Amino acid sequence: MMKGKTALVTGASRGIGRAIALALAKEGMNLAVVYAGNAAAAQETVQSICALGVEAKAYACDVADYDAVGALCKQVVADLGPIYALVNNAGITRDRLAAQLRQEDFDAVINVNLKGAFHFIRHTYSGFLRQREGRILNITSVVGLSGNAGQANYAASKAGLIGLTKSVAKELAPRGITVNAIAPGFIDTDMTRQMPQAARDALTARIPLGRLGLAQDVADLAAFLCSERASYITGAVLPVDGGLAM
Repeated sequence: MMKGKTALVTGASRGIGRAIALALAKEGMNLAVVYAGNAAAAQETVQSICALGVEAKAYACDVADYDAVGALCKQVVADLGPIYALVNNAGITRDRLAAQLRQEDFDAVINVNLKGAFHFIRHTYSGFLRQREGRILNITSVVGLSGNAGQANYAASKAGLIGLTKSVAKELAPRGITVNAIAPGFIDTDMTRQMPQAARDALTARIPLGRLGLAQDVADLAAFLCSERASYITGAVLPVDGGLAM
């Protein structure tokens, strides 16, 4: 049962992270809503979660800061209890062709997308071992599977997440803790809505199902993977991409 257990979701103030947080709340979980800078959006997410009859608190954190993540994880346990589900969703982009990619942009994307996930895994690892139960879910991308021109840093970070997922899954499996990854394709978010219509149309034409995905499509799978029904699934990388990566 997920009811009454605590989930921590990074990048949860909007988009896919917000949808995942709400989906877990609907399953009865209490939520630690971790965000980078948009306090108003985070509080709105907290209010929406609390309206579902569960507890939620917002926590501001730079996921690239190892010590800050450690302090945050301790505070979440003090506020909401042991962390049962960790969802590493926080991510940024700094897109340029590799020949023009600045070192600081490469480092920033790796530090948030890949090292940020490691920081949360590292600081919750011993708690999962003590509990002998739990779920870790990393949100990667189809770009991490196939690469994408202009996104060498982003693709590298997301491919790294896949390796991290599989390695930690092997380490934690003997204790009954599952570690999986979801690889979203093109999802209808604030970022894709800002694209010119011609670019959106070209993007959609590449998708076999003929439409962009919804954040809820990812959230529904996340809720399943965090549930007891997924207790025999670990080390998996599951695309939610309308067939794009086939």
